Amino acid sequence: MSYDLVVIGAGPGGYVCAIRAAQLGLKVAVVEKRKTLGGTCLNIGCIPSKALLYASEMFEEANHGMAPLGVVVAAPTLDHAALMKHKDDTVAANVNGVAYLFKKNKVDSLTGEGSIRSPGKVVVKGEDGNEKLLETKAIVIATGSDVAKLPGVEIDETTVVSSTGALSLPKVPRKLIVVGAGVIGLELGSVWRRLGAEVTVVEFLDRILPGMDGEVAKQFQRLLEKQGFAFHLGHKVTGVEKAGEGVRATIEPAAGGEAKVLDADVVLVAIGRRPYTHNLGLEAQGVAMDRGMIAVDQHFATNVPGIYAIGDVVRGPMLAHKAEDEGVALAEILAGQAGHVNYDVIPGVVYTSPEIASVGKTEEELKAAGVAYKIGKFPFTANGRARAMRHTDGFVKILADAATDRVLGAHIVGFGAGEMIHEVCVLMEFGGSAEDLARTCHAHPTMSEAVKEAAMAVDKRAIHV
Repeated sequence: MSYDLVVIGAGPGGYVCAIRAAQLGLKVAVVEKRKTLGGTCLNIGCIPSKALLYASEMFEEANHGMAPLGVVVAAPTLDHAALMKHKDDTVAANVNGVAYLFKKNKVDSLTGEGSIRSPGKVVVKGEDGNEKLLETKAIVIATGSDVAKLPGVEIDETTVVSSTGALSLPKVPRKLIVVGAGVIGLELGSVWRRLGAEVTVVEFLDRILPGMDGEVAKQFQRLLEKQGFAFHLGHKVTGVEKAGEGVRATIEPAAGGEAKVLDADVVLVAIGRRPYTHNLGLEAQGVAMDRGMIAVDQHFATNVPGIYAIGDVVRGPMLAHKAEDEGVALAEILAGQAGHVNYDVIPGVVYTSPEIASVGKTEEELKAAGVAYKIGKFPFTANGRARAMRHTDGFVKILADAATDRVLGAHIVGFGAGEMIHEVCVLMEFGGSAEDLARTCHAHPTMSEAVKEAAMAVDKRAIHV
């Protein structure tokens, strides 16, 4: 079986790379160890979590958000089985969609564990132990990432769960401990908090959402506390043991000090993810690594000719859309075109309520780099559409170069932030200024007017605040 390109891994990076390469005339095969396509994102990550987030938001809205609008309904009850069916149906529709796209674009899909026998040769080992050998001009490693383990804590996906287990809890826990105040922990914690759990977050650092703009993180923590979250920042989990039908977690200050014990029904370990690079034959082929990641050049090539890598296994943020863009760029490079990814304009979104969206530099990064900048901010409390929808939490913050006015970053906390961030992404791709954004007409009344007003505020001329 001979191909132009064999991709190992059918997540967002791998399947998008395969489809784009096929569009460009290459003969392509994808090797995936799961029986379904789509990788972590579609099966046990982005897609199922968004299904649960939306459902839990509707439950919260029915409980607390409708009466002030004059819509009076009886207190809702949770149909847990229907909730899980909605999640599973959403996943099925997406993974089946990828299978359809493979068929449409004539991409061969092989189920099994892929490994590199030598440059140009990939072995696919099926569940039955039988092996197939694929010959190819190029190999792309797109195997994604796996859950990072907490030393000394065993994940059983029942009472001590990873993000995977947290998507399929058989009932709403009375008390949930979330270890890690990053994106995954806060998103999944918010699902179960809205459905009735008491949520306590334990974070080693002295802040939530590491790497995000500090002002955004501080305001968002206050919003979460208002919603009922409890935080133990600057603390580490030193042990988790079963206690009856629940668990008991021991925590202590990261800087040293007296230990405390927290009881819960479920502990969610969400301390990050690590590249999935084992059992691929990389060491035998001499593929260079960099701090657990596969080292690649600007064209996604490893040090071994004919072997490439994209997505979570290489440098950069572990985001599905970053992997997709890398997949497209690499496919175009392999087809003789000029593929490129602009890593300075990759948005990040936290799909909580309200959402957080960010692109470009944070204030902390600009200060560390010695870049002089101006700030424009606008609160949603001053936005007419936000008032009409009772979604006034949050703000828009624009960071622009002090000398050139070029937009260097944008940070939004608010309802629909993940949709609003993209006009700033487009602006930044074209090297636009805050003035360009401020003079772009925005429809009224919309939440997006806050983006325009924040851009106007860079020059201290916001109208509505």
